[in-house]
Amino acid sequence: MSTAAPALPPLHRLPVTPVQAPHPTTLPDGTPAWLVTRYHDVRQTLTDPRFTRGDLHTVGTPGGGADVASNPASMFNQDGPAHRRLRSTVQRAFTARAIAGWQPWVAESVQQAVDALAADGAPADLVAGFTQPVPFAVTSRLMGLDGDGPDRLDERRLRRWTRAVLADGTPDGGDPAAPGPGDDLSDDPVDALAEYAAYTAELIARRRRAPGEDLVSRLVQAADQDGGVPEESLVHLVCGLTASGNESVTGALGNALVYLLGERPDHWPRLADPDTTERVTERLLHFIPLGDDEATTRRATHPVDLGGVRIPAGAVLAISLGSANRDPAVFPDGLDTDLDHPLPAPTLAFSAGPHYCLGAWRMRLEMRESLHRLAIALPRLRLTTPVDRLTWQLGTTTRSPAHLPAAW
Repeated sequence: MSTAAPALPPLHRLPVTPVQAPHPTTLPDGTPAWLVTRYHDVRQTLTDPRFTRGDLHTVGTPGGGADVASNPASMFNQDGPAHRRLRSTVQRAFTARAIAGWQPWVAESVQQAVDALAADGAPADLVAGFTQPVPFAVTSRLMGLDGDGPDRLDERRLRRWTRAVLADGTPDGGDPAAPGPGDDLSDDPVDALAEYAAYTAELIARRRRAPGEDLVSRLVQAADQDGGVPEESLVHLVCGLTASGNESVTGALGNALVYLLGERPDHWPRLADPDTTERVTERLLHFIPLGDDEATTRRATHPVDLGGVRIPAGAVLAISLGSANRDPAVFPDGLDTDLDHPLPAPTLAFSAGPHYCLGAWRMRLEMRESLHRLAIALPRLRLTTPVDRLTWQLGTTTRSPAHLPAAW
């Protein structure tokens, strides 16, 4: 990922479109659309079956956008029976019992990263020493990629493939995960996507022959039992869960630390209390976006009254999750209040309705465990570089600090 000069604001200070009634706008690729910003309007758009996603994978972004959002095989770009079938398959893998079973070793993985960071001593880079190692350790164990056999996936290779999956078309320059000896990976995103898909297809085939307790095995078993799930969709699902889950946690955790340590150091010692950390985590995930573009799109299949405005059939809607999550009529306190206060309404950070984010449970769990355990171990943790001088990792749908110099 490329690294930008310190000209961009941190994501918690990113301006959002003021909330107002739905009104006409134009998407970056020239498509006319209706902009939806108010919380209740956005929630209706995300949950009403008269608004669909199925034919919009090439609409809105010049050049087609990131593969994770533009690939027609993605579950995000499906609606109706095909989407329900694939979603049902995933829900059979993400049972409450399975998630409960994963929680102890997620906590263990986080604690190991905390211990390693503390043992190495200050000064430290919290990105290289914590926000990247934590989600990779969880991803590799969750997906069963941490063994010594052909499934093993090292962090360097996953990060390169992740760049290809999440590439948003902006310049992508120097990368801290540049290939090492023997990596032999192309920098071309098309080649990287093909390599990643081939690796995942082989992984799925091996899990069919010899299933384990990992998430890939559970997904393959559920898909085969349910039937009717195209192999391409299953491959794209596993690719997306592996890459997006890893990168999203890195970004969310890094951006949370930017805000907490850079602007709210008074709250940091309070995270030693687990209940406080749970409420703070929810507010941070709600108010701090993962990237610079919080918009998603839907199409109206019928005329719909939305927020007092008649949306015609066939119209495209541009939905601003960031504006909705800062709607003063619903969230009057904003971010800069007591972070321990519960949110007055459910967050839309993970969307809502049939396309609700599959990884929300993981994001919440890793964030909560990471902030809590880091605050206990390093109560005097502080940044040693001002927030306005931080540089950023760019080139994908997420944006996070390239480095977080810290001491304690």
